[in-house]
Amino acid sequence: MNLSTAKWIVPCPAKLNLFLAVGLVDSRGYHPLRTVFQAISLYDTLEIEIAKKNEVICDDPSVPPENTVARTLRLLAEVINIPPLRVTIHKQIPAQSGLGGGSSDAAGLIRAAMKIANLPIPKPELFGLAQTIGADVPFFLHGGRAKAEGYGERLTDLPDPQDEWYVVARPEVGCDTKAAFKRLDEKAYAWREFSSSDELYNDFERVAPCESLELIERLLVLGSRDAGLTGSGSAVFGRFSTQQEAETAKDKLPSPQAWVARALSRAESLRFETVDEPGS
Repeated sequence: MNLSTAKWIVPCPAKLNLFLAVGLVDSRGYHPLRTVFQAISLYDTLEIEIAKKNEVICDDPSVPPENTVARTLRLLAEVINIPPLRVTIHKQIPAQSGLGGGSSDAAGLIRAAMKIANLPIPKPELFGLAQTIGADVPFFLHGGRAKAEGYGERLTDLPDPQDEWYVVARPEVGCDTKAAFKRLDEKAYAWREFSSSDELYNDFERVAPCESLELIERLLVLGSRDAGLTGSGSAVFGRFSTQQEAETAKDKLPSPQAWVARALSRAESLRFETVDEPGS
């Protein structure tokens, strides 16, 4: 394969938090977490090519030039021997939604850079690099369904679910993560242990916008077996047994942004492809 004419296509899946309990803020200003992540079939996509200089382009004008992918590319250039890259981000995962789009994009770039450099970084070192970028990034290098503890870096495999479908909806309002943590810090509550059941739980529902809570109630009325907030919001999701049930519920939602997505296996959530340009 000729690297100079190759292109790497990296699907970067969104995630849901099926369980999310937030611990008290520590001396560094960070919150320990207990969470269960699930990758889903709602994607951003990266197109990566060899270039004369590092460049990050996004088809969503609301994404600032100084974004997570741009920071990740600079960091990778310092620690991995890779050529300059042009990275084009095709956005589908909305910002300020709790779906992890920026973190997933960062992880997708790390995975592609390792392939380009032909460098299998040992997992502890790779996860350490990912954690400097964001607390959710290690999960997106792991994929599938996983339990996470600490600050997102202590991951435990969980079995891939069978035929689980979701309706994901985002109200018109977004949620700034730092502001959501600050509002949660003002509340008095116990740090919840992992549940032995499959129930949904999220501490951020204590401070979620009314629009998000109304969408949760709407999903329950439309037949989801349960529903909840993902991350710090503002997106919510409901679980359904079949795609048809999910599609029917989605079509009845008032939200301007809603998707039907499937739970991804670990292998599905980590795939990407390498293509050679015509004439190479």
